[in-house]
Amino acid sequence: MATNTSQEFDSVIAVCKSLFIKKTKDYGTAWRILRPSSITDQIFIKAQRIRTLEEKKVSMVDEGIIPEYIGIINYCVMGMLQLELSTDDSYDLPLEQVEGLYDEKVKFTKDLMFAKNHDYGEAWRDLRISSFTDLILMKILRVKQIEDNAGQTLASEGVDANYQDMLNYSVFALIKLGVK
Repeated sequence: MATNTSQEFDSVIAVCKSLFIKKTKDYGTAWRILRPSSITDQIFIKAQRIRTLEEKKVSMVDEGIIPEYIGIINYCVMGMLQLELSTDDSYDLPLEQVEGLYDEKVKFTKDLMFAKNHDYGEAWRDLRISSFTDLILMKILRVKQIEDNAGQTLASEGVDANYQDMLNYSVFALIKLGVK
């Protein structure tokens, strides 16, 4: 079966962005109050819930892992935006600006994915969904350590690159789960 990673990526992101925009219409940009460390914690909660569902195979709340991966993607975008926007920027951003910023961060992340995909030969297609969950949890622990080190790294990528990787792992998981 032929694959079109670009089209699959765009299809998953369209689902995520649609929800993000709807929630922005409902709530505005209340997420602007969150510090990046709080966003990291929200991603952790979602990834930990996915892992729990994978291990226990039973959900006590009527939501499976797909909404959690979508949430991780949207929180990663929020995180990248919060790293870029200053506290001097308004907490209340216009919808059109939010949509443009969302697209900008996703495009940059997709470009990174294609560069890595070229080098790794789409190896992600052979990974288990649980591996994406574990990789996201590992990245979260890395981000927490970087945040605890006041953003300083000696030989590692920064928080933004880890948000990008977590976004891409979540897209890969959703592609493998058949989200269109």
